[in-house]
Amino acid sequence: MNYNLRDMSWVDFAELCKTAKTVIIPSGACEVYGRHLPLGSDIIVAKKISELVAEKVGGVVAPCVEVGQSKSLTSFPGTIAISASSLTAVYRDIINEFIRLGFKNFFVVNTHLHNTQPLNEVLEDARLAHGIKYGQIGWWQYIPAFTEDLWECSNPHGHASEAGTSVLLYLAPELVKMEEARKTDSLFDHKWPGIQVSEEYAGYTDTGTLGDGTLGTAEKGKIAVERGVDRIVDCIKNYLEK
Repeated sequence: MNYNLRDMSWVDFAELCKTAKTVIIPSGACEVYGRHLPLGSDIIVAKKISELVAEKVGGVVAPCVEVGQSKSLTSFPGTIAISASSLTAVYRDIINEFIRLGFKNFFVVNTHLHNTQPLNEVLEDARLAHGIKYGQIGWWQYIPAFTEDLWECSNPHGHASEAGTSVLLYLAPELVKMEEARKTDSLFDHKWPGIQVSEEYAGYTDTGTLGDGTLGTAEKGKIAVERGVDRIVDCIKNYLEK
């Protein structure tokens, strides 16, 4: 069965609405992701994870915005950045439309850190105004807690590093060019940990990778995805839909 709203007829959607309780919303970006991974890595992962979750809970995968708040990464060609205000406005409208259609449960699969604040604002506003229930993850910040046994390098969760490469090798292997994968340590000597400074991303890396993309494997990605999806499904079934 297909759970993507974009692929359904209105008749299909009306039928699914008889049983579906939760809307799953992908959120990601189009930005530099190493030499070996596609610019759309974040949104590709967000969509595929959302589809896997929807299949298990019988939910609806919402249409999504394929770009994100990526201004800090525009020093590399191909990065498309939109403002936080634009992102907030679009996701607010998407959620409000599903509320109009009768939905009260939402789960956001976010794969881009800088989208977090706009999404938080939209979800909290909807909770206060309409009484929705929601869950949200930042996928790359979510998986370290249950995947540390998988990784070999010292910075597996860096940008386009071992974890990201592994997940893409599992979910979209046809888009990965492993011959272009690189190991790149930070070029910027950050002497003030915990303080965000104004260095552009190209100041940290000349490959677009931070970490070691060469150690990624589809086998590691499969385990990470399956563990992550199972936890999301448990949250939806035993929190959102209770």
